[in-house]
Amino acid sequence: MGRPLRPRGKRLQEDTRRHHRSLLLQQLFREGPASRADLARTTGLTRVTVSDLVGELVGDGLVEELGAPAETRVGKPPTLVGLAADSAHIVGIDLSAEDRMTGAVLNLLGQVQHRHEVEIAGAKGADAVALVHRLAAELIAMTDRPVLGIGVGSPGVVDAGGTVIDAPNLGWTDTPLSASLAEKFELPVVVANDANTAVLGEHTFGETGDGGLMVLRVGTGVGAGLVLEGALLHGHLGAAGEIGHVVVDPDGERCACSRTGCLETVLAVPHLRRRLADAENAPSRTAVLTTAGEQLGVTLAPVVGTLNIHELVLSGPNELLDGPLREAVDRTIRDRTMPVSSAGLVVRTSNLGEDVVLVGASVLVLAGQLGVS
Repeated sequence: MGRPLRPRGKRLQEDTRRHHRSLLLQQLFREGPASRADLARTTGLTRVTVSDLVGELVGDGLVEELGAPAETRVGKPPTLVGLAADSAHIVGIDLSAEDRMTGAVLNLLGQVQHRHEVEIAGAKGADAVALVHRLAAELIAMTDRPVLGIGVGSPGVVDAGGTVIDAPNLGWTDTPLSASLAEKFELPVVVANDANTAVLGEHTFGETGDGGLMVLRVGTGVGAGLVLEGALLHGHLGAAGEIGHVVVDPDGERCACSRTGCLETVLAVPHLRRRLADAENAPSRTAVLTTAGEQLGVTLAPVVGTLNIHELVLSGPNELLDGPLREAVDRTIRDRTMPVSSAGLVVRTSNLGEDVVLVGASVLVLAGQLGVS
């Protein structure tokens, strides 16, 4: 399933120093300011190693000295150090919407500093790539801080090198999006599937629990990202989570993938909004949402039963997902799984709202460049 997202414990390999830097940054990132002695105690590193690494991180501008805590014991007070959240910024880009590409400049704590978007206006293929380049350039121009990197959440299947293998809605096949951005801007670039990006955002900033986490991203398409036992699940050929192209209605609508009746034709935002617009009254609209939730629940029940997922997070327009649809998903999963599989299961919408992919894009860069998440 890949390496754990958060470093733990000592490591005796060639990259020991980088790993130990990540341990300290991870502690400051998750727990906030601490003294050097506290960092040594929590990471298991020696005080000499911690002092040396903290000095290096202060010199790099990633960590800053904050002075003594408000309440100190008798004797010389310790000096707290903390992550310098605005020492560098991250460019995050979300390509999951049907009509626009959305971007933000974020600090090292995933907090949005600036926002920007461009209309897609039907652009596909090379024209869509050019739009991503334009959006990235305009975002970089919005910050006066060093840019740590660019993170992109893209629909479709994306390989480990950031090539979009297949994204029908953008007309991309084997499109080296990461390589083209890196060459253009001479910055580290990480491109991942938008659902995987969303689950990283939720895992890091969404106040999730310790069990298995699935984020179901509902937009122009439908996809899922999973974090199991602290690691992002990639699957064979990087296609884990492509649940939107599971057939749920063989007599249903034609899907962009050329199959008939995929979950995406039932749940994707354009399809759902169209059926709601055709509904004659409020009870009919509730029935549309309930039916979609039941079909989703039927699709997800085997996944919950197999992986014992603890949290299922629905990410997309809240007015569509929260309420009858979410309630139907929750009820259907419980009806179709053993009580032990769904005991404690939480089905909710994302605490991060529409920013979940943008925030997750910042995590892509934080994990790649600093080793924290």
